[in-house]
Amino acid sequence: MNVSDDQIREAIGQLLVVGFHGADEEPPEAIAEALSTGKIGGVILFRRNVDTVEQVCALNTRVHELAAEAPEAPFVAVDQEGGRVVRLKEPLTPIPPMRAVGDTNDGRLISEVSEVIATEVGALGFNLNFAPVLDVDTNPLNPIIGDRAFGRTPERVIRAAGAFLLGHHTAGVIPCGKHFPGHGDTLLDSHKDLPTLKHDMERLQRVELEPFRRAIGADIPMLMTAHMLLPALDSEHPATLSQAVIGELLREELGYDGVVITDDLEMKAVAERYDIDEMVTLGLRAGIDIFLICHTEAKWQQAYDTLYELATSGDEDLQLVLRAAERVRRLKRTMLGNQRRPWQPYDGWREMLGCDEHRQTMARVEWNPEEKLVDPTEAG
Repeated sequence: MNVSDDQIREAIGQLLVVGFHGADEEPPEAIAEALSTGKIGGVILFRRNVDTVEQVCALNTRVHELAAEAPEAPFVAVDQEGGRVVRLKEPLTPIPPMRAVGDTNDGRLISEVSEVIATEVGALGFNLNFAPVLDVDTNPLNPIIGDRAFGRTPERVIRAAGAFLLGHHTAGVIPCGKHFPGHGDTLLDSHKDLPTLKHDMERLQRVELEPFRRAIGADIPMLMTAHMLLPALDSEHPATLSQAVIGELLREELGYDGVVITDDLEMKAVAERYDIDEMVTLGLRAGIDIFLICHTEAKWQQAYDTLYELATSGDEDLQLVLRAAERVRRLKRTMLGNQRRPWQPYDGWREMLGCDEHRQTMARVEWNPEEKLVDPTEAG
């Protein structure tokens, strides 16, 4: 293929979203350089990156500024689900667990809750939220999903997720459904070990996969994979790295041509079984578009080098890199194309966070905002 080295490097950059440590107004030097050169396609912030909302807004503003001359706008991502999983707390409006939101069975209210979430993170410079959870909470012993799910039936999850997607689209923040092909009936936490979902395909099609199928029908722009074994399709590789699960089931059978992002490749479910080279190679060939690496600079630098080696060693892998990058570019241009570049905070953003109108919306959901919740996903 007649593709220049610059084009290859630009494409590879779109395939990486990375995290870093420190709650400052400037990202680390390596992140700053990678953003400005297009070596990475975006960043993710965790609670470890948060001091005050003013600091977060300044940091995100700087991220956007650094990427101003990069080929595409950067993703600035966060996990702001609600309930136990929120990276940004007060003065932002407290968010109910999605179980309580789903229990309202009120599509308009669910959409309004979602719009509040997206409006507030968007005011701080985030443009990608890793929500909604599309898992069905069918196992009360599951250590990681529970009330993060909208409900215990696929019907409840489908109804709530559809309304949630509408709210994020209204606010101009990209939603990302997770965790494909469905993490709700596992007994292990993939942050700590590799779960196995032993159901046959009839059950998977009827329960776990149905919310994803319906979300795909609603043109959900991004899906995140689960690090879990699905022996009915692949007894060797977890879903994130499986051609049978991503390439055949998600891409071919379910017809999904949106962006597929991995869960963090530093989670123990995969990190203790594969090195970063293996994960990137298997993931690319399975149909992954973006590799999420949340902690270690050496690992995302190695992932970049591996992708470059793959893309320059054979036409098949090069085509996969280019196809993945094109999906990412298409999403950025569709969802972020109307935003001023570089993004800047608007006047009055601080007063909007936690405003009376937003709190009144959340108050229509029955839940206890004083309950102390432990985030099972925060890894640093």
